[in-house]
Amino acid sequence: MFMNFGKLYIVATPIGNFRDITLRALDILKQVDFILCEDTRTTGNLLNHFGIKKETISFNARMEEKKIDFVIDRIKSGDTAALLSDAGTPAISDPGVRLVNAAQKNKIEVVGIPGANAAIVALSIAGLPTDSFLFEGFLPQKKGRQKLLKQLTDEDRTIVLYESMYRIEKLLNELNEFMPNRVVAIGRELTKKFEELWRGYPSDILDSLSEHKLKGEFVIIIAPKSWKEL
Repeated sequence: MFMNFGKLYIVATPIGNFRDITLRALDILKQVDFILCEDTRTTGNLLNHFGIKKETISFNARMEEKKIDFVIDRIKSGDTAALLSDAGTPAISDPGVRLVNAAQKNKIEVVGIPGANAAIVALSIAGLPTDSFLFEGFLPQKKGRQKLLKQLTDEDRTIVLYESMYRIEKLLNELNEFMPNRVVAIGRELTKKFEELWRGYPSDILDSLSEHKLKGEFVIIIAPKSWKEL
């Protein structure tokens, strides 16, 4: 039972191409009283593109815990809010989980506005099994990284990882060490003008990537342990 408060909308935004935003997302962004965003400049570009003028409040991973009470109090006073990440669906390897938890505990209605998600886009074009998959997001940068990679070597579901341009070569070298015979698909700049997808064994992709300037964020899809290329 929800109280007579405002609402919190979790709004998915494009992962690259602005035209991927949904009509419902645009309606919500026009209606809410304020918008919480990972980076006000990035969200500002999106809002300006669609001619939307709203109060925006920075709400990134560093600030989330400090601003939760302020946001909850404001929604309790009757204001409605939208939570946006820089790209894709908020709270999925992005800030927002703590806020959504606090809203639920305070009996504030939380409404999801679905849309783009980099992991789902990459799965849909990778040509690897999708009936069951494990989403790991970003691996730990240091502590626990090697242990987790060793555990994933026995995983018989498709594995989905995110990685930045700064560590993609490191990750591929690790996959070449731990899973050299697993087919891997790597998407970069998905939905954007220079979208690319590499597919093959880790060593093959390492050779291909060496010829490119590695910019943007990457989605890595790893085939199940027992899966063999047709």
